[in-house]
Amino acid sequence: MTRRLIRVGMFLALPVLLFAIWWFASAGSTDFYQPPLSSILSVFPDTWFGDRMVKDVLPSLARLLAGLALALVAGIGFGVLLGTNRTLRALLEPVFEFLRAIPPPALVPVLILLAGIGDTMKVLVIVSGCIWPVLLNTVEGVRGADEVLADTCRTYRITGRLRLYHFVLRSASPQIMAGARQALSIGLILMVISELKAANEGLGFTVREFQTGFQIPEMWSGVLLLGIIGVVLSLLFRLVERRVLGWYHGVRAAERGSL
Repeated sequence: MTRRLIRVGMFLALPVLLFAIWWFASAGSTDFYQPPLSSILSVFPDTWFGDRMVKDVLPSLARLLAGLALALVAGIGFGVLLGTNRTLRALLEPVFEFLRAIPPPALVPVLILLAGIGDTMKVLVIVSGCIWPVLLNTVEGVRGADEVLADTCRTYRITGRLRLYHFVLRSASPQIMAGARQALSIGLILMVISELKAANEGLGFTVREFQTGFQIPEMWSGVLLLGIIGVVLSLLFRLVERRVLGWYHGVRAAERGSL
């Protein structure tokens, strides 16, 4: 219990310190574009805990989760194929390198032409950036699987789904989760970018509307909300990661204990 409290304290120490610095540094500010933190916090509940929560925040989060889910499925699927098939990897690698070099924001006009201005376009923008860390980490995780375990699978004729689930994916899962963590951060950024153009709702759209309407405290409250969402999603991902990689952390702890 004490150790857990220490971890929570260490996690909150720097954010609380930065928040305090922001509070005191901005106190009494008369700059129209840099209002005091007290003004931002005063408009936060009325701005986001009403209709905008349903109209803007929840749809944005739904598109983010949909884009992440599609990126995970496609990234892990293609990553396993490329990681286990050297010929296919050599054939497709130049194409993937070309596509990976294109910044996802540059694809927004193209995706608007192909998919329109609805949710499909926004989800595809998120997928276009999130798929690469998942794909590349999956490939490296599959290629780095233990050769001794691979020989053991061949010896005992463990093939098909058993080999895929219990050897390939299990061996690659630490790197897959590392790619998923990177994709989560990228997805949050692309969620906002996808809503800056050709949109009439969403967090990115609303923050931009506040900026163009010179509702500066409300604009800053939207930025603050995005930061809070990022922290909450990171904590939730950490819980999922701990559950999925429980066996891996157990092995690492046993190895450290034996040293």
